Amino acid sequence: MSKLELVAPTLFGIESVVAKELKSLGYDDIKVEDGKVTFIGDETAICKANVWIRSAERILIKLGEFDATTYDELFEGAKALPWEDWIPENGKFPVDGYSLKSKLHSVPDCQAIVKKAVVERLKKKYKKEWFEENGPLYRIKFSLMKDKASLMLDTSGEGLHKRGYRAISNKAPLRETLAAAMVMLSDWRYDRPLLDPFCGSGTIAIEAALIGLNIAPGLNREFSAEKWGKIPKKLWLDTRKEAFDLIKKDVELNIKGYDINNDAVKLSKSNAEKAGVDEFIIFKNVPLKDLKTDDKYGIIICNPPYGERMGELKEVERLYREMGHIFKSFDTWSYYIITSHDEFEKLFGKKATKRRKLYNGMIKTTYYQYYGPRPPRK
Repeated sequence: MSKLELVAPTLFGIESVVAKELKSLGYDDIKVEDGKVTFIGDETAICKANVWIRSAERILIKLGEFDATTYDELFEGAKALPWEDWIPENGKFPVDGYSLKSKLHSVPDCQAIVKKAVVERLKKKYKKEWFEENGPLYRIKFSLMKDKASLMLDTSGEGLHKRGYRAISNKAPLRETLAAAMVMLSDWRYDRPLLDPFCGSGTIAIEAALIGLNIAPGLNREFSAEKWGKIPKKLWLDTRKEAFDLIKKDVELNIKGYDINNDAVKLSKSNAEKAGVDEFIIFKNVPLKDLKTDDKYGIIICNPPYGERMGELKEVERLYREMGHIFKSFDTWSYYIITSHDEFEKLFGKKATKRRKLYNGMIKTTYYQYYGPRPPRK
């Protein structure tokens, strides 16, 4: 097995959640930075991280890092890396990346330079001038940050938020990785009620059910690295078999998702069925004004409307005031609310116990956390 430096890019604000997940998988050599978590593992770690990590965006192999203030330095640095250890003669290797606070600020030019460098390296290995690139996908990712270049191979393919259950969605859906992180930040456990009063496409409720049942989020999808010759297929088979064996079969969940829009409720039910958790979640057409429960010591996690579009702000502010009034009746509950509105606490009528800055896509938001009383010990 190889000793590899692996990188898990994250949405800003949930790096610590990803680090905690990696530790739970048995990886201790972890470095947390803005927007990414780096860890050391082998080929098995590539399989486990892809199948099990809920809150990271993808899993990358870091091949090298070097200073690059000129295109020559970028070319020579990229060419010096051992691409032939991973990319076969027929491998498909597109290049993409980004540049921040660096002299080499033209991303298309950097893409072309890195591509050319990799081709030159592979020419020497395979003794040929042209590569058809009709085989497995080996997507190359680069980052240029403050004139330091990092070059990586993407093992995931599609982003890890693509669980496979949400082929269709309502407008402005919450990304699955962020929804999972919101649930994990709440410290919700499977034996407590969970309610999302603005369920939309059902993402928060579905991710909670997957967590409660210990279903690995990547269990039913494919990853680019499954077709790589360097990673034995047996590692993927063993990882999936272990994940199947670890699913909790005897758990009862109390998860509800409500929405004022009946089409959203239908969509949530459809997505939950695709995820295999429909029997564990109750979705209903319930407007906020009718919200009530007999359950105690539950957790509300929600992504209400933000009022980002013109003409919606006043309506959303009325909604936040109504939330503050209605949530008072949930006196033993904790609630966790994400929104981009800077005046949310004032409108809601209560200061949060804790706040966390998060990004929902490109929208800067705050995750307001209101801690209720702990449930009595059983």
